[in-house]
Order: sequence, then structure tokens, then C-alpha cells
Amino acid sequence: MQKRYSKMGFTVFAIVLVIFLSANIVQADYGYTTLKMGMRGSDVSTLQTKLKSLGYFNNNVTGYFGSITKNSVIRFQKANGLYADGIVGKNTYRALNNSSAAALSSRGTVERASGSNIVATAKSYMGVPYVWGGTSPSGFDCSGFVHYVYGKYGIWLPRTTESLYPTGTYVTKANLRAGDLVFFTTYAPGASHVGIYIGNGDFIHASSSKGVTISNLSNSYYAQRYFGAKRVM
Repeated sequence: MQKRYSKMGFTVFAIVLVIFLSANIVQADYGYTTLKMGMRGSDVSTLQTKLKSLGYFNNNVTGYFGSITKNSVIRFQKANGLYADGIVGKNTYRALNNSSAAALSSRGTVERASGSNIVATAKSYMGVPYVWGGTSPSGFDCSGFVHYVYGKYGIWLPRTTESLYPTGTYVTKANLRAGDLVFFTTYAPGASHVGIYIGNGDFIHASSSKGVTISNLSNSYYAQRYFGAKRVM
């Protein structure tokens, strides 16, 4: 009898655990990770930075989605005719992208996003060292580099390679054009490395061994590990 109750207790615990995880783990939404109160990380930092640039967030960037960040999101959502729940899902992401691009362009701080502009900006960081988790010109990792370059044009992309891959439109290797994102399977299954295609079979990326550098898709290492490409503009 005691074993039976123990087994029942474990089953109840397992069910409660599943419910708890389901309520607290947010799945990717159109390639973006839905952000809500209580979350932490680089995506939250990017959100706070974007809101700050638009005048909705006046505090320090902390990477923690607390009540101040939630209220800032709600103000942004109300101003843009969105459902004001303080949760950043696909519609809020899109509005942030559009608002960011419009706001930055109105101040004359960015040019129109195009393949040639993206490539020129990416090339300007040639030689910047590789830093795991790096998102600035003092050091980039592969997705941090892409995130930063596109961010210069008001285009907000997911921070990690894994969450970046579902974004955009699939492109065949034969139809690649400058500015497309190319993905590779390297240290982990699936998309685990990303670069920016620049034309003639070349792509620019933050290599763990060379920093920001240019490689060719026909290179034996990358040719064997090519995973796919996406167009995000």
C-alpha cells in the first residue's frame, strides 16, 4: 500500500512539474523567442535597448524583464495599436522592427537596409576577435556578429544561431544573394554557425579561430557542414 501511494505521489509530482514547465518555458514564435516578465538574458537586453532608443525605457539595460520593462512594453504596444499585455510576441517584434527602422532613419543614423549596405558594414569589422557571447566590436561570436550588423539598420534578429535559423525565407544555394544568411552544422547538431553571404561563393562570419573573416562555401570544412540559407530582408 505504501509503495502504491509513493508511486501515486511521484505521478502527481511529475504532472505538476510538466504543468509548471509548460507555463514557464516559452517557445519560439516565428523564429523569435517570446519575451515576458521574469525572463533574463541577451534578448531582454536587446529589447530594453530598442525600447530605450524609442523613448519607452529610461532605465539601465539589465537583461532582466521586470515590471519596469513590462510597463515600457505596454506603453509601446498601446502607442502602436497592439494588444497591450506586456508580452513581446511576433506582432510586437514586427512593430519594434518597423518603429526602430523608421525612428533611426528619421534621425539620419542609418541607411536603407540592402545587401550591399549589409556587406559593406560587415566588412568594416574584419579582424575583430572572436568572443563567445560577444555582441560588440570589442568581440563577436557568429550570431552576435550577424545580430549587430543587421541591428545597425534597425533590423532586430534573434540573438542565437538556433533561434535565428527559423527566421526569414528559405533560399537555395544557387539563389543566394548578398545579405542572405548562411548556416552550418559545426559544434552542435542543426544550425550552430552563421555568416553573411557577400557574393561569389564567399561569406563573412565570426570564426572561433580567426575572428571576423571571409571564407568560401566551397571550402572543404564548410562545404561538408552547410545547413541552409535564409533571406531576412
